[in-house]
Amino acid sequence: MCRVVDLKQAVLAKNDSVAHTLRAELGARGTTVVNLLSSPGSGKTALLERELVLARGRGVPVAALTADLATENDAVRLARSGVPVKQVLTDGLCHLEAGMLGRHLDGWMPEDTRLLFVENVGNLVCPASYDLGESLRVVLASVTEGEDKPLKYPTAFGLAHLVVVTKTDIAQAVEFDEAAFRAHVQQVNPGVEVVLTSARGGQGAGVLLDRALAVGDGGPAHAPVMAQQHGRHRHHHHAESPGHGHAPGAGHDHDHGHGHDDSPGSGRAAEAGHGPVSGPTHPHSAAVQTR
Repeated sequence: MCRVVDLKQAVLAKNDSVAHTLRAELGARGTTVVNLLSSPGSGKTALLERELVLARGRGVPVAALTADLATENDAVRLARSGVPVKQVLTDGLCHLEAGMLGRHLDGWMPEDTRLLFVENVGNLVCPASYDLGESLRVVLASVTEGEDKPLKYPTAFGLAHLVVVTKTDIAQAVEFDEAAFRAHVQQVNPGVEVVLTSARGGQGAGVLLDRALAVGDGGPAHAPVMAQQHGRHRHHHHAESPGHGHAPGAGHDHDHGHGHDDSPGSGRAAEAGHGPVSGPTHPHSAAVQTR
């Protein structure tokens, strides 16, 4: 049992090291990474598509990378926004890792990208433990998932810089208790902002984009209490870059187990002046050309 725990800690430590380097490299070129986590069916693809359309309309250089176990459906949907989109197929792995992300960005993401939205695999367990080099971690939950979702997945919600509620246009129909949900969020992550959105009705449109731009411009991100607790692995701050300030990343409390083999995404950072490079992990991906 101890050997299993040690292996997981080693995997996560290696991932955090790669994430730290990736965050510094992307920060140096002026790119802010936004990591989106949620359960399957939460509506994050619909919300992200709307935010990408708004970003393009405002002239903000953005790109999106979406991860799934199978199909390129989400990439096809996001490509309708007209921004660069890439699909990553994880071959059954239930989360992205920093090394995987770095390798898929290398040679694909436009140099002037200001915001990179990463739509993680639909899962609130495994992805919560993996730093992707993000400066803004967003956890989404739809009104249909139950007000106790934050209590059931305390690590995911506890490490979030921002919590987004989706599908509010049907909140009344499903008897969503907003007050109870907010109370449960505050229980695991005191002080974090909760934003109400509806991709269909337009509520909260642009809020995610605004928060991401603010962090990229050096504004303070929420500091989760869980991230400040003493632990084995912590995120490092977003690297300073021209036109961008210093924004904190989320910390990780890697204390929960996984029901699968947590194989590490291996890799090394690229030389200065080059894009991030990582080792050969999960080679399947597809770039959807939209321009």
